Amino acid sequence: MNLRKLSHALHRDIGYLCIGLTLIYALSGIAVNHIRDWNPSYRVVRSSAQIAPNSFRGVVPESMVLAMLRQIGEPASYDHIFQNDPQSLTVFVEGRVIEFDLATGKVEFERVTPRPFWHAINALHLNHPKKAWTWIADLYAGGLILLSATGRLLLPKGRIRPRCLLLTLSGFLVPLIALAIYG
Repeated sequence: MNLRKLSHALHRDIGYLCIGLTLIYALSGIAVNHIRDWNPSYRVVRSSAQIAPNSFRGVVPESMVLAMLRQIGEPASYDHIFQNDPQSLTVFVEGRVIEFDLATGKVEFERVTPRPFWHAINALHLNHPKKAWTWIADLYAGGLILLSATGRLLLPKGRIRPRCLLLTLSGFLVPLIALAIYG
């Protein structure tokens, strides 16, 4: 098998292997790039309620915390409480955060749940798993390098057309311009 046929076979097979990873990295890359617009990994749902205002000031006793939870229909249990000041109380309950304003009786709820598809692919994109995933990501990057190299060998008569050369150079130029502007 000559170099051209080997290149063609490698390019084809590596290309097929990289399709899934490319789509996953591309989708999660878009999501992660727009993290200021939306949280791609978690859905945050906020709601509010009202209870009777309370003139209590000081460290809120556990009995009062449990009573306030019952008033809003929550189970009388919690994971942790935090009192930032004498008029407010934050209660952490099974993946939820409940904030009480004692003076006004206003209650704010916040529930954070992972987005099933996005949470998983963003974790991979950002290499949260570490360990074996680092090797997989490195092999993928190597596969993309091989695709670039073997693609060059597939050119008819080994020559690159001017339009293709311009596109290839643009691929290098775009990140360099971005670095010059933002770097």
